[in-house]
Amino acid sequence: MKTVKPKKNLGQHFLTDLNIAKRIADTVDACPDIPVLEIGPGMGVLTQYLVTKGREVKAVEIDAESVRYLHEHYPQLRDHIIGEDFLRMDLNKIFDGQQFVLTGNYPYDISSQIFFKMLDYKDLIPCCTGMIQREVAQRIASAPGNKSYGILSVLIQAWYDVEYLFTVDEGVFNPPPKVKSAVIRMNRNQVEDLGCDEALFKRLVKTVFNQRRKMLRVSLRQMFPGMTVSSGFYAQDIMTKRPEQLSVPQFIDLTNIVAEELQKMRNLQSETSD
Repeated sequence: MKTVKPKKNLGQHFLTDLNIAKRIADTVDACPDIPVLEIGPGMGVLTQYLVTKGREVKAVEIDAESVRYLHEHYPQLRDHIIGEDFLRMDLNKIFDGQQFVLTGNYPYDISSQIFFKMLDYKDLIPCCTGMIQREVAQRIASAPGNKSYGILSVLIQAWYDVEYLFTVDEGVFNPPPKVKSAVIRMNRNQVEDLGCDEALFKRLVKTVFNQRRKMLRVSLRQMFPGMTVSSGFYAQDIMTKRPEQLSVPQFIDLTNIVAEELQKMRNLQSETSD
């Protein structure tokens, strides 16, 4: 087998520049001494450099043709190539519960889903690196007050320190994508507990950014369907802000404010039913 034909339905854009491939592979060095899991290795352009790092490497590849190519060209990885859908996998089973670095030239159409899954396994993944669409990379690394600041920015920055490393032009891929790419690195921060209800935090962030142009006193009403909040709740200073203006700590504070209000309502309902 000489090469793998890129498949549009899998969003495959094979990197052809070996210098860039090595630079991407070297981003895992920031988190040494633990195994590496590569997503979407394709024909192994990153893999060839990852396997020289002196640590265990496994690769997840959903494309059967790519799996056959990898078996043929990387026989040392034959038992470490996983022909499955990463989004459906139990990551605890990859390295028997051991922490690992996540990396890859991620498929653009599912990169956000990959990072949401990373958050679900954040205690297993102290470092995530790789290449994605530049727009998504900018979104993840964005600071409050920027138009690109959004759901991914807040949810990832709550648990990871994000570095936008470098931009990659379209011409170094086969086939060339219609957009530029970027390489990022996310290192797990020291936060072990957000100091709020994590599930409510996620729901709140997604809710208010779905109406990002509206003030919080408008978008937050979706958190209280059919309910009447206490007087003064929407009169608080923070309610005049829009979601892109809030830092992660402010979102945590807002989550606690909403949680307190929801608890008041539950208590009132309980008293009424009694």
